[in-house]
Amino acid sequence: MMNKQVFRVCLTVLGGFVLWSVSFSSLAAPSPKLRIIQTNSAGDNIHIIDPVTNKVVGEIKGIEASHGIAVARDGSRIYISEEATRTLDVIDGKTLSVTKRIPLSGVPNLVALSPDERRIYVAILPPWDDLSHFPQIRAEASGGVDVIDTGSLQDIKAISIKGGIHDLYITPDGKYVVGGVSRSAGSSGNLMSVVDTQTNDVAWTLSMKPSPSPMAISANPDGSTKWVFAQVGGEFNGFAVVDFATHEEIKRVKNPEIAPEQQNHFGPPSASHGIIVTSDQKTLLVNSRLNSTLYAYSLPDIKLVGGAALSGKGASWLTITPDDKTAYVANEQTNDVSVVDIKSLKETARVPVGFGPARNIIWMVP
Repeated sequence: MMNKQVFRVCLTVLGGFVLWSVSFSSLAAPSPKLRIIQTNSAGDNIHIIDPVTNKVVGEIKGIEASHGIAVARDGSRIYISEEATRTLDVIDGKTLSVTKRIPLSGVPNLVALSPDERRIYVAILPPWDDLSHFPQIRAEASGGVDVIDTGSLQDIKAISIKGGIHDLYITPDGKYVVGGVSRSAGSSGNLMSVVDTQTNDVAWTLSMKPSPSPMAISANPDGSTKWVFAQVGGEFNGFAVVDFATHEEIKRVKNPEIAPEQQNHFGPPSASHGIIVTSDQKTLLVNSRLNSTLYAYSLPDIKLVGGAALSGKGASWLTITPDDKTAYVANEQTNDVSVVDIKSLKETARVPVGFGPARNIIWMVP
């Protein structure tokens, strides 16, 4: 009798262990619906990567010179700015076809979706169609930010900002849009511009030289904005740190230097392009085109942890999976995407995509 009871207890414990193991494994495994959307800025198609197989499994066609990208949380819509048509394109998440092209006030660049998903903010560059000094063609005086209502899919306001905006981001609490004025605007473009999303007016600006381009934003424990990490472009291989509360730049951090013979000829616009904060707010990931490396800095002390050497060239953007485990770095010179394990800082795969891969983002298939 005792032997039977012991046997039953053992089976119960073993069964519980197996159930716990299966449950844990299912939680640890990537969602089968998770995808990475990768734009190809030099083509008219956009590729979709499965992070389980790291292979291209889908394609969005017919978008010429795509630039910014945002997605609805439920995956039902994908928003892509199309430079060629000066529109914000709305893509159905199930059919991957364009359902609407929303006319914009100028040439669009990055886009950002508000946390409540009621508004999309689109960076607008000044159009190069000033013929007043022909044969020299100049940019118009201003571009700015277009505000799109996601319910009506209408452009409801154009916020004029001298020099226009190239990159923009919404703060974690949704209260502000942080934009970098286009560097093509010359001296008038050396600004960070911050827009209040309640009024859709410029709240404050910060002079930065060169102007901030790719940016990442960290949050305080209460969700308010702590710092903006801004890559300032040009030859500077690193990033600036802006204290959001005081509106001041507090330091600049330079990525490690490597021997000239190991450096990559990165071309315009900058030596360091692509930056993101992990969702746990503990790590800042920074691309270096010059070094062909993805660097990791610990937060909040902003100390270098290490770097993942990339076999692809021209690191121009990156996104990370929701579990903060994997980074996808777009390599625009070799037309592929590097897959990097964030913990070990090792490149684990390269995924061939289209021409000039640039912006990418995580998307959940509806």
